[in-house]
Formats: sequence, structure tokens, C-alpha cells
Amino acid sequence: MSAASSETVPFGIYIHWPFCLSKCPYCDFNSHVANSVDHARWRKALRAELAHGAARHPGRTVGSVFFGGGTPSLMDPETAGALIEDIKSFWLVTDDLEITLEANPGTVEIDRFSAFAANGINRVSIGIQALNDRDLKFLGRLHSAEEAMRALEVATSVFDRFSFDLIYARPEHDPKAWRAELREGLGIANGHISLYQLTIEPGTQFYTLHQRGDLVVPDEDLATELYEITQEETERAGYRCYEVSNHAKPGQESRHNLVYWRYGDYLGIGPGAHGREAVVGADGNITPMAVRRHRAPDIWLDRVEKHGHGTQEETALEADERLLEMVMMGLRLNETIPAARFERIIGKGPRDVLASDRLETLIESGDLICDSSGLRATDQGRNRLNGVLAYLFDHAV
Repeated sequence: MSAASSETVPFGIYIHWPFCLSKCPYCDFNSHVANSVDHARWRKALRAELAHGAARHPGRTVGSVFFGGGTPSLMDPETAGALIEDIKSFWLVTDDLEITLEANPGTVEIDRFSAFAANGINRVSIGIQALNDRDLKFLGRLHSAEEAMRALEVATSVFDRFSFDLIYARPEHDPKAWRAELREGLGIANGHISLYQLTIEPGTQFYTLHQRGDLVVPDEDLATELYEITQEETERAGYRCYEVSNHAKPGQESRHNLVYWRYGDYLGIGPGAHGREAVVGADGNITPMAVRRHRAPDIWLDRVEKHGHGTQEETALEADERLLEMVMMGLRLNETIPAARFERIIGKGPRDVLASDRLETLIESGDLICDSSGLRATDQGRNRLNGVLAYLFDHAV
């Protein structure tokens, strides 16, 4: 694969902090509850793995940094500051560099917002999930609705940009109640809000409860009604659904997540972090690589201290894998996957690499649009994207 392309996407850095105060029953992320954390040791290890990544990717320009988890607002603010300074010393950064920290609304984290801002964080993403105590308890959250509101107030005073999450389609979720709750949330929001339908993921506590019939989620009709309410209320408030679960006012989209959805390169560091790295060979050609760090925090930490990185797996991505990932991510957005991106990733246009009969069927059904500018999903297609992708690629995705 050659480096030539008319489309450029900024380089992203993802930093994973694996520790939480508790494990939420719906969460399938790589998060762990720890009684104590040696912050100095973890800061040194994260900086070491970042330096290892910088040596592999010289000359890039970083457009976004994202501290995810786990609960990265539990890390020392000085750790975030040290990593941010390292990033700025290793690479050029864009003038509008976005540096996001995921946070939970517990009092301990709220009191530290100012310290994180002083250390370079300029955007926070807060895991609110619900605005009433009953549903917060059901979701296993440790904060109250009052603490959630306080967190948003503090975020407003400290950061120019912030986002927060809500989860809908909870058991027995009343449409009128969701409309009222969503209106309340949108009244507080500051340009960006993430609205996720509750999904039951294997390996979670909710999955076990659902399997034995102790947890019943809304049926398809109710889930569709809740989704439609979500779209109505966000549009009424001036928020565009720019991605399946993310809504923003113009210019407030998450720049880091756009790196993923536009299939840009990103470096992932920390336990279980994934990356998509374009490694330049001696001949000048690029090998796209899928990189995964070891999930277990203790094993990752030991490997970094011994080898400078905690990589568990590094695999060259074949053309069909790149095509699937690019289309799967890009169709989530309310925008076209430009023809230039197909050229950058695959070296050919969309009609040259997608199954023509299946593509035409999806165009005729009103799910996809494919023209000289590229490929995009319609509103209808995004609403049933899993089925569209499964049909287009003739296998489950």
C-alpha cells in the first residue's frame, strides 16, 4: 500500500487507564477494581510505552488525545500532564489539539477537574447514564442524580467543551419519561451528547441476568419508539446526529472519535488498548497494522517494565479486513465515506471493491447511496446498520 492519498486524517493517541471504583453490570470494557494503585509506577510505564510508540511513528501530526478506561479521572492529574507534555515533545500537534478525559461524577473526581485542566485536559466526557436515582442504582452507578448535576455544573465552569452520556431503552423505560429526561439533559448540554441504547453484552452481569430471564429489555417496537424520540428531541434542540449514538452542534463533534470513524491511524497505549498503525517500511511502503496490548494490568505493567511496551498481538491487515473496518466505521457517520478514502485505504473506488449485486440491492432498498463522491448510509440504513453490513459483506459483523 502506498502513502499517496488526497485525504488526510490527523493521528490520534488513545491512553487506557484500567481502574474503576466498581464494575458496572452493563460494562464489557477492560476495567478492573483495585484496592490501591502505585501511581508513580503506572505513570512511568505509560510514558515508556508512549515513547516506544513515538519511535515507531516519527513525523506524524497529532490531532487528538483521549484518556479512556476504566475511569481515567482516578489517575493523578500529574500523570495526564506528563503524558501530554511527552506527546508534544514527540510529535507536532494541531493548533486545535483536542485532549479528552473520561470522568465519572463522583465527588472525588469532580474536585480534581481544575487540576486536570491545569495539566492540559481541554475536554471531558462524563458518564452520567441517567438523571434519576432509581435508574442510576439499576445501572450500578455510584453517583446520585444530584452529583451528576453538580459534575455538569463544574464541567461548565472549568472546560469550554464537554460531553456526557445517557443510556436509554432501560427495562420498562416509559417513552414520556425518556422524553422528559432527555429534554432535561439537552437543557444542560454544551454542544455534545452521547445517547446509547442499552445493549446486553456477553461477559457482563446484565448478560447473566438476561439469560436467565431476570432482566427484560424493551422489545423492538418500544426500542424504536425510544430511538425516534431521541432523534426528535436532539434535532429540536439543534443537535445533529452525526454518528449513530452521538449528537452535536456544528463544530462540537468529538475529534478523537472521528479519527476512528474516518479510519485514521491511532496509537493505543495502556492495558488492552487497541491501535491501527500505519508502519512505514524501509522501501517507503506502508503496512497497516492492528496492534493490541495485553489486557491484564499486572501482566501489561510487567511487560512494559521489561520490554518497553506491553504489546500482545500485532497483525498486518489484509485488504478485505481494511475494507470491512473502513466501511463498518464510516457508515456510522452522517456523512459520505469519500472516494479518496477508498483510494487511501484500498487503492480502488467503492464500486470496484464492494459486491456489486449486494450494493445495488441496498441502494434500491434506500439504505445506501453510492455516487461519484463516495458511499454513505441513509437515515434508514444507519438505523439498521448491523443488518446492512451483514448483507453487504455476506457475513455477521
